[in-house]
Amino acid sequence: MTSSAIPADACDCHIHIYDYTRFELMPTAPSRPPQSLWSDYLRERQALGLGRAVIVQPTGYGFDNRCTLDALEQAQGSARAIVTVPAEISESELAALDRAGVRGVRFMMVANGGGVMRRDMLEPIAAKIAPLGWNINLQIDGRDFEQYEDLLKSLPCRVVIDHNGKFLKPVTPDHPAMQSLLRLLDTGRCWIKLSAPYETSQTGAPDYEDVGALARTFAREFPERCLWASNWPHPGRNPQPSNRALLDLLPAWAPSAEVRTRILVDNPATLYGF
Repeated sequence: MTSSAIPADACDCHIHIYDYTRFELMPTAPSRPPQSLWSDYLRERQALGLGRAVIVQPTGYGFDNRCTLDALEQAQGSARAIVTVPAEISESELAALDRAGVRGVRFMMVANGGGVMRRDMLEPIAAKIAPLGWNINLQIDGRDFEQYEDLLKSLPCRVVIDHNGKFLKPVTPDHPAMQSLLRLLDTGRCWIKLSAPYETSQTGAPDYEDVGALARTFAREFPERCLWASNWPHPGRNPQPSNRALLDLLPAWAPSAEVRTRILVDNPATLYGF
């Protein structure tokens, strides 16, 4: 997709910022991606023709949201953020984060992913953030959706699923775990990010056809529940994949220009409150 084909206010719904000169990772961080500042991302975002972003707290920073919140402030209203918080966080602390532009809490629960949020924290955190209209940003092995389905349906807040469901071994669209995820989307309270196919694809670049089959299903069946994201700066990937090439996959997944505008602009504006 050329920059001229990108609608105004298009949003990249999943990026990370790493600033080691001011904010050091926790000692137990699972990896140390290259330093990646907001100014670096802003140049990439402008080159892609995008106008908005959602900054997602890296697992390596644990509960220390300072780097993410600093980038959010630098964004001057063109970004929102997803953070991690302890279960005992107060309403006043959540309200302050909301005023800063935070719109959700990240649960990174893929095995060995290094996340600090646990399954037993889902319900208490969801109850605290629901009045703010925030979402739970969830990453699990997609093959486990059947065992999570009832729990996720019971949560009082919105749920956003990362990376095409993050099926660590890609499945077919008719697989029971994929059908479970589609039922979650059908509730109207769950969204899916069409993002980072390289993390799980076994067929590989440039088309990532095995994951692409899932992305096409999401965009066809639930266009009003789809988001797009780059996953910049692609933690754990060396060399980093091309953000332009990843954005260029979207027309193959969502051939309709109207649907792409919904995915890039309308859905994130509704979900994140732009």
